[in-house]
Amino acid sequence: MNKIFITGATGNIGKSVVKHLLNQTNQQLVVGVRNIEKSRKHFPSSQRLQYQTFDFEAFDSNSTVFRGIDLVFLLRPPHISDVATYFKPIIESLVKSGVKKVVFLSVQGVEKSSIIPHHKIEKLILDSGLDYVFVRPSYFMQNLTTTFLDEIKAQKTVTVPAGKGIFNWVDVDNIGEATAQLINRFEEFKNRGYDITGTENKSFGEVCSELSKCIGCEIKFQSPSILRFFKLKKKEGMPNGFIVVMIMLHLLPRFQKPPTISNHVNKLTGKKPTLLSEFFEREKNLFTKKPIEL
Repeated sequence: MNKIFITGATGNIGKSVVKHLLNQTNQQLVVGVRNIEKSRKHFPSSQRLQYQTFDFEAFDSNSTVFRGIDLVFLLRPPHISDVATYFKPIIESLVKSGVKKVVFLSVQGVEKSSIIPHHKIEKLILDSGLDYVFVRPSYFMQNLTTTFLDEIKAQKTVTVPAGKGIFNWVDVDNIGEATAQLINRFEEFKNRGYDITGTENKSFGEVCSELSKCIGCEIKFQSPSILRFFKLKKKEGMPNGFIVVMIMLHLLPRFQKPPTISNHVNKLTGKKPTLLSEFFEREKNLFTKKPIEL
């Protein structure tokens, strides 16, 4: 039985990939997590699910965690931007451990943006000689229910230097299900990149307007200058590397053509991608639920 190692397993994407792999395959899954006991609550009990301590920021290139692993699903934690320090040792360890296959969660348009971390990680994988699949999703709908949620609930705003840039919006669950298919059918799809997108290209202003209609409360979009955005996030305590990545991911679309819409979700899963209206209705409670007063 093959063994698949899942990094970032307790994050939005990781949990979705694990869920769909458990539904789609009989292969053994090993989830890499920082705290095994705390992580068990995120997953169903299954004989096909094992736990392994794994920390991107405390990884030794001589680690043996990948021994006996056939395929690794690799992603980049949002706050990590130093590829040479944190990802080079991981790629080296994959090769040393005899891993042959890697599926990397990249980002749409990475081939045109050499300054973003995903581009550098893709190059490390290409240079390593490993067989690969690059999963290149567009902009996560779930950023609105994670990164921006506190601001939306407290201030009724979304603040990011995206201007009138156009983003393609995709549901993380669509990404997880499509990725599970790419893992299961690796030999069919290997050594290529696949854009995983939704069907809607919209600006932040348009999306905030649609969210406002759904929840019955006006959510305003604010696009500050790069310097002001940096200062705002620094004041909030956000790490510098994360701020820089956020600026790059939201600024670049302002100067690019609208994203290409792919049909890979439908081809891989047999389902249509989630619409923003469907996502907002499904997650409506998150946007409107008031915090519990102690």
